[in-house]
Amino acid sequence: MTNKFDEVQKLGKEQLETASSVAASLAKGLQTIAAETTDFSKESLEANAAYLEKLLTAKSLEDLIQIQSEYAKSNYERFVAQAAKIGELYSRLAKDVSKPAEAVLSKLQTIDGFKAPD
Repeated sequence: MTNKFDEVQKLGKEQLETASSVAASLAKGLQTIAAETTDFSKESLEANAAYLEKLLTAKSLEDLIQIQSEYAKSNYERFVAQAAKIGELYSRLAKDVSKPAEAVLSKLQTIDGFKAPD
């Protein structure tokens, strides 16, 4: 009986350490995502400023249309690339956060009488 109590007590300590590890991973991942989003915002502002400068130097309607088309295409490509990058960061964050929880669950399953929820 004491042996199981010791196992559960040890597991409780490990869960606390795991929770701390998960919180640290989550904070680091969210900081990375925030930094990436900030960089993208700065780049977007610079691209918009360059676009406006080009518009102001256009000599004809054809120039305006060409400038607008180039801007729309490059803006779309940057957005798609950024969305893929952010998606990858969130995916990596989910994996990093779930690893410690999986380890705790596998340890719980080794305790006699424990049944994982379905």
